[in-house]
Amino acid sequence: MSVDINADLGEGAPFDDELLNWVTSANIACGVHAGDPALMRRTAEAARRAGVALGAHPGLSDGRRERALSPDEAYAATLDQVRALQAVAGPLRHVKPHGALYNMAARDAALADAIARATRAADPGLVLFGLAGSELVAAGRRAGLAVAEEAFLDRGYERDGSLTPRGRPGALLHDPAAAAARALRIVRDGRLEGVDIPLRADTLCVHGDTPEALAMARALREALAAGGVDVKAFGA
Repeated sequence: MSVDINADLGEGAPFDDELLNWVTSANIACGVHAGDPALMRRTAEAARRAGVALGAHPGLSDGRRERALSPDEAYAATLDQVRALQAVAGPLRHVKPHGALYNMAARDAALADAIARATRAADPGLVLFGLAGSELVAAGRRAGLAVAEEAFLDRGYERDGSLTPRGRPGALLHDPAAAAARALRIVRDGRLEGVDIPLRADTLCVHGDTPEALAMARALREALAAGGVDVKAFGA
């Protein structure tokens, strides 16, 4: 049994270098919601030195705020940002949309298909990361991509398996030990406790911009090791 651990990096958070010691995949901001070419290059170089798989983290300029977006706009935004990271970082392993783009594509099949098509246009060998059971995962499969279904270490869930919107109570988890224990049960049992729904996890996300990021990542690695779960980049 194995699982990938990914973190969103290159967004100006203070823990990027330290997190690379605990994760196996890095989602690097592509200069729109965060980052710039110099930071993209530095983050990619640090990830390669740490043996961490590189991925693009394309997003909207307003980051976590949803707005009206056409499939054509989603396609162009994704393809342009993935190619921008490829230009400074070289070959990538995966693509994971950021924030509002990710959440919208989890629900909207047309947006999800546009992102999957853009990912395939950038490189048909890329893995598409998406919320477990979501439209984005289904779209990746329709596009012939390898997909990794994602669960979140540090986020709350609704009863339908969607993420609790930020700003609502319970949206962010703050107890590293409890979050890690929940994640271990997701990996081993394929279910989310409390709401008792199936939840597959090929990769687990640790948000790099939270105060508890390092403690969460350490607790997760310890819990997985104790539970006999190997940690490696998806598809490695």
